[in-house]
Amino acid sequence: MKIYACHLLNDYSGSPKVLMQLIKGWIGHKVDVTIVTAKNRNGFLSNIKGADYLFFPYAFTTNFATRLLRLIWSQVVLFFKLFGVVKKEDIIYVNTVLPFGAALLGKLKGCRVIYHIHETSVKPAIFKRFLFGMIKLTASEVICVSKFLNQTEIIKNKKTHVLYNAIDDDFFRTAKNFTLKKKADKNILMICSLKAYKGVNEFIEIAKRKPNYKFKLVVNAAESDISHYFANSALPKNLSIFPAQSNTHPFYQWADVVLNLSRPAEWVETFGLTIVEAMSYGLPVIVPPVGGITELVDEGFNGYRINSNDPAHIAFKLSELLEDEIRYKSMRKAALYKIGYFKEEVFINKNLAILRNPDISPCLN
Repeated sequence: MKIYACHLLNDYSGSPKVLMQLIKGWIGHKVDVTIVTAKNRNGFLSNIKGADYLFFPYAFTTNFATRLLRLIWSQVVLFFKLFGVVKKEDIIYVNTVLPFGAALLGKLKGCRVIYHIHETSVKPAIFKRFLFGMIKLTASEVICVSKFLNQTEIIKNKKTHVLYNAIDDDFFRTAKNFTLKKKADKNILMICSLKAYKGVNEFIEIAKRKPNYKFKLVVNAAESDISHYFANSALPKNLSIFPAQSNTHPFYQWADVVLNLSRPAEWVETFGLTIVEAMSYGLPVIVPPVGGITELVDEGFNGYRINSNDPAHIAFKLSELLEDEIRYKSMRKAALYKIGYFKEEVFINKNLAILRNPDISPCLN
């Protein structure tokens, strides 16, 4: 089996991390893998032992028009780079909806084209229609990261699998071996992209409302981007902001509660890898009340589902949880129980079953 694993932007966000887990699992099962991604980027897809690489040009920019032109050009280049090397019997594995050039090439060559879809909140709407239209045109089958995504983005006449993301074994082992020490402080963590729709501003507002708690925000951005974003903001003293991290263990080990504050009206979370990572440390979580992320959190069991447009209520729930030792210990125990549903071995084996048997019935977690 030969797989071309295609991803647009290699960074330290959730979707390339998921693909990294799959690639390592494939290689461990003697699958021939070529990683196809943008050059001159460091991220989870960098330097994976046993994989070959094929690079194409792409650089992210905040200007949408320029970004769209760069995307289109990158996919033209990608199409022709793959043209001379891909064979009909190869699998084109498209991670996220963006690398459509690889999917087109796969369709033209008669390859099996598998889309692994992580997102639904693609804007503007015309751009989303184009990208999902490419899926309908080119995909042999589709993998969705949650039941919510599968129900929201129904791809007619395509075999669709629901496959929850998983916590990687190395991460889980480190978390499992961590010895919790009693803390004097109440520590709140959020790890996300540096985007307003991810609830960055709401996190700051909650920090202001809870000056006796400590807050850490880890964003998938460089120091210069952080300085620019917060240039005109009055940040509370109990808040620390960190750039992209390749190792997030120290942050989870520091935290008592982990938040995801994505705005449901602007960005619906289809999964929530940081929430699974938090649960591996036995950390209660607060997440939005809609989307695939709700499939990870049972209200009042291992966390709460609250809209980020109500920071006062979130601040209240933090107090209610962290000032009640019995409630907090109960939620920690529940989080550790819930993590059993998201083990890497199960995730990789289900994925391999899909790859090895095109006739397999749709896989529903």
